[in-house]
Amino acid sequence: MNDLANLNAYGVLTEPATLEIQRLLPGPIERVWAYLTDSELRRQWLAAGHMQMQAGTPVELVWRNDELTSMSGRRPDGFPEEHRMQSQITELDPPRKLGITWEGGGEVLFELKPAGDKVLLKVIHRRLPNRDVTVMVGAGWHMHLDILVARVSGEEPEPFWDGWSRLRKEYDRRLAA
Repeated sequence: MNDLANLNAYGVLTEPATLEIQRLLPGPIERVWAYLTDSELRRQWLAAGHMQMQAGTPVELVWRNDELTSMSGRRPDGFPEEHRMQSQITELDPPRKLGITWEGGGEVLFELKPAGDKVLLKVIHRRLPNRDVTVMVGAGWHMHLDILVARVSGEEPEPFWDGWSRLRKEYDRRLAA
C-alpha cells in the first residue's frame, strides 16, 4: 500500500492551505471509526460531542484538552479550559469517511483504510487561512493523533500541552514561511 510506504508522523502541506497527517492504528476499522464518531471515545483523544450520523446534521465539538492526559502540562496563555465549536457533517460513508466543517470556514475529512490487521487514518484539514493557524493546527492534529494512537494501543500518552508546545515549535520550523 503506497500510503504506508510514505507514512510520516508529521503533517505535510499537500496544497498551500491543506494539511494532511496520517497514523497507522490497530484495527479493526470499526473500532477506529467508533473513536471518530462516538462522543465518549472521541472525548478521550480530541473533543466530545454527540453526532447524529447523517450528512447535513449539526455537531457541537467540545474540547477540554487539560483532561486528555493524566497530566496535562502547562496550558499556554490565551487558551481556554474549554472550547466549543459548531460544526456540520458534510460527508459520511461509514466506516470509511467522515467530513465536518471547521470553525473559520475550513473542513476536515477523516479517511479510514484497512491495512492488514491495522487501519490507516488520514486526516485532511482544508482551507487553513494562514501560516500561523496552519502551524497551530499541525501541532494540534499531531498531538491529538498521538493520544489516539496511545489510547487504542493501551499506552499512556505524553502530557497534552507539553507535547503540543514542543510540536508547535517543530511545525513552525518545518512549514515554509
